[in-house]
Formats: sequence, structure tokens, C-alpha cells
Amino acid sequence: MNGVATEFRRAFGADPEGVWTAPGRINLIGEHTDYNDGFALPIALPHALTVAAARRPDDRVRLRSREFPDTFEARLADLSPGTVPGWAAYQAGALWVLADEGYRIGGLDLLVESAIPTGTGLSTSAAVCCATILAATGLYGSGPAPAEVARLAQRSENDFVGMPCGIMDQSAVMLADQGRALFLDCRSLETEQVPFDPAAHGLSLLVVDTRAPRRLVEGAYAERRRSCEEAARALGVGALRDVCVEGLPGALAALPDPVVRRRVRHVVTENARVLETVALFRAGRPREAGPLFTASHASLRDDFEVSVPEVDTAVAAALSSGALGARITGGGFGGCVIALVEAEGAQDCDKAVRAAFAERGFAEPVVFSALPSAGARRLS
Repeated sequence: MNGVATEFRRAFGADPEGVWTAPGRINLIGEHTDYNDGFALPIALPHALTVAAARRPDDRVRLRSREFPDTFEARLADLSPGTVPGWAAYQAGALWVLADEGYRIGGLDLLVESAIPTGTGLSTSAAVCCATILAATGLYGSGPAPAEVARLAQRSENDFVGMPCGIMDQSAVMLADQGRALFLDCRSLETEQVPFDPAAHGLSLLVVDTRAPRRLVEGAYAERRRSCEEAARALGVGALRDVCVEGLPGALAALPDPVVRRRVRHVVTENARVLETVALFRAGRPREAGPLFTASHASLRDDFEVSVPEVDTAVAAALSSGALGARITGGGFGGCVIALVEAEGAQDCDKAVRAAFAERGFAEPVVFSALPSAGARRLS
């Protein structure tokens, strides 16, 4: 916190009025289900970003990130979708959505410092949007509820940045709890804090940053969402959430396009895997969720087609070294893999993944252990 405050003074010539933090997230299971009104089971990570902020006497906003050399500056009233390029679009979008929905905010100086690895599928974008909304509303006295912050952050990504994401990432950032996984019903937005303490069960949750770059706004993610929505309309349901596993054969038979059939099969079976995982966690049997993680990866690789060679290599290496289960996590097309392993086997899994990457000539991965952590909050 001292570092971001010092950098804020260096950048803007004054002390910040407050500092907020927001974590990255890992989704344990439930991928591409959120925009289908389905179920998801994320956790917040100890890796977080901080936003230092102060009000200005005028209507200007100045945005700065320690990762980038430039400062973005504009009048609050001039912010509109499509007008802000690059990294600043997420913060600008968060401020734009507040103004658009009638929140009384004014000029701001904001500085972001992130310890979340960028471009890895750990939801840096959701974290920065949520932290920016908390900072702006906190300084100007609005203070929306955490679930409302998540909704506003999702809208800023959808309508300002042009990323058609669901609400899972933002909900995890705002609502996650230490030592718990967040069971999220993406239709009702009801949540349940489900016990998930790997260490207490002699387990470790490894995260492998494959360092394969992710590019979600360039159309592949949006195409997956469109195909799911079109399938729901063709089947006469509100969303693919409404297709149960028992009804899946009939639904697939009613869809002529083989690609759309694969997309539907993933979403329907993934929702079922989330519910089964939650039941196992509630019963204190997280070890048995490993095969569900692996089945999720196969579905994402073969039916939803969002994996890449680095990811498949990490999953195969983890499983070959004894992991109970492994899968891609996040939107896909690169990013991270998670592996549920026995604690005493974590080092062997790490070594196996690194060796497999070296053999394939991939960049060296970054491997770390994840613990369920707290959601976004004000630090000072």
C-alpha cells in the first residue's frame, strides 16, 4: 500500500484520499456457463491489484497504471464507448457506467498497481473495474452494495470495452470469501460460500500460468456466446441453463449444426459438473472433484474448442505426474491451468509441467499454489 501511495504522489503531486484492493480470481469449474444463466464456482486469489485515488476540483479524470508509461486524461463527460484505447478503457468504462447510471461522481485521479499476472485469464480486467467503482463511489459517498458493484463492472466491460463477458468474474472479485469457493447461480445471482480449504485435506491447488497470450475481444469469445444464444432460441428455452442432462440427447438431435451441438453439450454437461463439485465440497470430499476438473477440460478442449497446445501440455503433464484433476481455467484461448494435487506431490507436478514445456520449446511457465482469499475492499 505504501508503494502505490508513494507512486500516486509522484504521478499527481498530492496524497491519495484512499486505497482500494481487488483480487484476481480462479474459476474452479463452470466455464462459459455464466452468460448461459448457469452455475460457476470461482475463488478469489491472494494476487490483487490496488487503486489509489483522490478527488479533483474539476470534471477531469486522470488515469495511470504503474505497468504503462502514459497517463490517460479526459473530461468525465467526454467518456463514451469506443473512445478510450488500451489499458485505460477498463477504468474509463467503470467511470462512464457510474455516470451513465446516475451516480454523482466528479473528477478523479486514479493510479493502479497490479500483482495479478496480466493476460493470464485471472481477471485483471474485472478487478480493475471493481476497484475503480469502489474508489469513485467511496470518495463521492455513493457506496453501492457488492453485488451491484459486480453488475456495474460487468456492464462497463460489455458496453464500454466491448467484451461480452458474463458476471462470474466480477462476482468472484466482489463476493469471494477467504477459505471458501463462491457457488454462483448466474440467473438468480444467488450465492453460497462453500467450504474449500485444500490444505486441511492434504491437497494443493496449483495454478500454471502457461504464458500463452489470450485475446478474447477479437471475436472468438463473442462467437461462442452468439452460438449459445442462437441454440437457446432454436430450442425454445430462455438460456442453455434450461436444458438438463437428461434432455441433452433430444436437444442435440434438434440442432442441425455439429459445431452448435458441441457448444451446447459443453454448457449442459459443465453445469452438471459444477453442481456435482459443489455437492462434494459441501460433504467435505474435495479430493473426489479431481475427475470432474479433468472432464471439464476435455469438454472445453473438444466441444467448446478454447484450448491451445501450451494448455493441453500443462494438463497432460500434471495428470501424468499424479494430479487428481487438471483443467484450463478462464475464458480460454491461452491463460492458466489449475491442477488439484496431493500436497506431497505438488513439487513433482511442478517439475513435470516445466519439463514438458521445455521439451516442447514453450516459454517457461509460472507455477504457484492458490488459496481462496477475500474479495475487494478498502484498505485505507
